[in-house]
Amino acid sequence: MDYDFKTKLAAERERVEDLFEYEGCKVGRGTYGHVYKAKRKDGRDEREYALKQIEGTGISMSACREIALLRELKHPNVIALQKVFLSHSDRKVWLLFDYAEHDLWHIIKFHRASKANKKPMQLPRGMVKSLLYQILDGIHYLHANWVLHRDLKPANILVMGEGRERGRVKIADMGFARLFNSPLKPLADLDPVVVTFWYRAPELLLGARHYTKAIDIWAIGCIFAELLTSEPIFHCRQEDIKTSNPFHHDQLDRIFSVMGFPADKDWEDIRKMPEYPTLQKDFRRTTYANSSLIKYMEKHKVKPDSKVFLLLQKLLTMDPTKRITSEQALQDPYFLEDPLPTSDVFAGCQIPYPKREFLNEDEPEEKTEKNQTQQHQQTAAQTQTQTQTQQAPSQQSSAQINGTAGTNTGPSIQHGQDQGPPNKKPRTSGTSVLQTEYQHSGSRLGYQSNVQGSTQSQSTMGYSSSSQHQSHRY
Repeated sequence: MDYDFKTKLAAERERVEDLFEYEGCKVGRGTYGHVYKAKRKDGRDEREYALKQIEGTGISMSACREIALLRELKHPNVIALQKVFLSHSDRKVWLLFDYAEHDLWHIIKFHRASKANKKPMQLPRGMVKSLLYQILDGIHYLHANWVLHRDLKPANILVMGEGRERGRVKIADMGFARLFNSPLKPLADLDPVVVTFWYRAPELLLGARHYTKAIDIWAIGCIFAELLTSEPIFHCRQEDIKTSNPFHHDQLDRIFSVMGFPADKDWEDIRKMPEYPTLQKDFRRTTYANSSLIKYMEKHKVKPDSKVFLLLQKLLTMDPTKRITSEQALQDPYFLEDPLPTSDVFAGCQIPYPKREFLNEDEPEEKTEKNQTQQHQQTAAQTQTQTQTQQAPSQQSSAQINGTAGTNTGPSIQHGQDQGPPNKKPRTSGTSVLQTEYQHSGSRLGYQSNVQGSTQSQSTMGYSSSSQHQSHRY
């Protein structure tokens, strides 16, 4: 390249340090870099941004594919990549996102702490419904465009703070997202282990080679249960170790302890799973004869005949082919009863959720998060012990958990199709989501061919850190 042209290009290139004020505003640190809360220096707008600095020399091909995917995705409930900055002087890459003040991991942690302090403060039921509806709407958009998220958990669900998008859910961290435009090709070839253990679907734990959109739906069911109870429904004590072996005894044991062991009639294809022989060797159906989702949720005051439980049951169906789809879930009767979901999940809510704290430049966030992980697991372990001691000795068969339809391999909707339930009278506070702005899920990506063939991406280019169960997105 001509030297003069290169010099001119460098002079004209926008530099992050010239455009944004972010010094001393670090809100996250992880394996792949740092995240800062930033504002424009020129005062062009008062918006707050998240600046993700990717460390290292250059950027990997998988990261390039991920950035390409993020730039294609346009939906109110999917985090938007605003801009990419390349700094040639120090060989760094910066990603610019809208700043989200909250995430579900912190929100749930706030409510769990209130229970521990003997001042229980439940998540408002209207807020839970709005959160779930927006998560489903965002995931339906991804699935309609042949994208699997594959790492859904509370820490990856951001919620916007004060501003024009107050209370809007943003699905973040597309580091494991992948196109599934080749239904006949096994998706587990390159990266067999996906999704954090607690939110991992049973078919993944049994070595499924052709997993589908249903793995995201299971994770949403886990998040839904956690919103209702302030506790991770399938918490497991063992660390989330990266391994090529999908089978995880302790995690399956926890799932069966809550759901019961799946009957052959409820999951006919379970015998075809690669790890089924190991399952037969390690587990006995009779061990879980007294377990069922009904019993678990009744202890948390959720009635088995309520619409909230019936939807949860469909999301947490063992057989992935019977698990409800995101499109079907959005049409569920649960969303038609008052209070209706709103575009601002905080509508009518007076709970003072804390803002994110700035990190000291020398403070190792990994240490802080490790302590938080240990606290979380200790609390979860205590809860599990209490649950086991309270179980009734009477014999009860496992609850039959069947969805309403199978999972398709292709897009489930056409362009412009409405995704929300019919319009109803909006809630007195906040704006009903059953309006035009939330009928985006049917739109297809305009430049889908540009990003097809995306393979494994280990980098977490969203708001990410290194903790396994509750890694902060900032």
